Amino acid sequence: MQLIQYTLETQKELLAEYSHQPLKGQVALVTGANSGIGEGCVRHLAAAGAAVVVNYVADPEAAQVIVDQINQSGGQATMAFADVSNESQVKTMFDQIRNDHGTLDILVANAGLQRDAFIGDMTLAQWDLVMNVNLKGQFLCAKEAVLEYRRRGIRSTSRALGKIVCMSSVHQLIPWAKHTNYAASKGGLMLFMQSLAQEVSPEKIRVNAIAPGAIATPINHQAWETPEAEASLLKLIPYDRVGIPDDIGRAAVWLSSDASDYVVGSTIFIDGGMCTFESFSTGG
Repeated sequence: MQLIQYTLETQKELLAEYSHQPLKGQVALVTGANSGIGEGCVRHLAAAGAAVVVNYVADPEAAQVIVDQINQSGGQATMAFADVSNESQVKTMFDQIRNDHGTLDILVANAGLQRDAFIGDMTLAQWDLVMNVNLKGQFLCAKEAVLEYRRRGIRSTSRALGKIVCMSSVHQLIPWAKHTNYAASKGGLMLFMQSLAQEVSPEKIRVNAIAPGAIATPINHQAWETPEAEASLLKLIPYDRVGIPDDIGRAAVWLSSDASDYVVGSTIFIDGGMCTFESFSTGG
């Protein structure tokens, strides 16, 4: 299969999909939004009417292309630099969002990475980097979002005070040998999300998660880019296709809209059935 390449034309096509503009008047931040799943989310949120903030930590040129295409299509987008594992940079990013947009309504905490190794070869630096971005980054961004929601109070644009969508993985559920740091970060994220939802939902702040399965993005190109690799991967997916960022973007819009107003503390698995453990379909 080929990597999805978003263009100005595809951004215009997304607008037609969301003609009812369910997120009109709201502001959304997507971390790690200049490629892959984050890009899919930010493009769908923008098409659904939100003014979006494209967070990046590298490749500002890619972030600028996304911002330009969203704005040229009739949407609203800005970009903001921050390493989500750095508290001062996260705080500065939220200050910039308030200056540019007045407030924030939606956080899609997507930024994440892998540093894979056998346990005997894994360095402390590899462990710490994955934990710092994938877990501490979720905490720092969610904390600032909650503080901002409380500061500005309820708005007429949504039933909720604010929404937080944590980007998890099927590996919050499925163990993954040779990826212990990544799997541990996503397992920890599951209980972080649920605990945070339990804590802040009485304030009408909705916290949920998306757990993608195999999604064709640059970060995992070796798993799907050749016919042989794709065939091997499909053995794990009952639905018999690899996912694309659009699959995740549509879910992010739904979880950010009033259509999911009674959804709190839930993880939506978008994995083509991977978590049904396909290898057991013939008896294991």
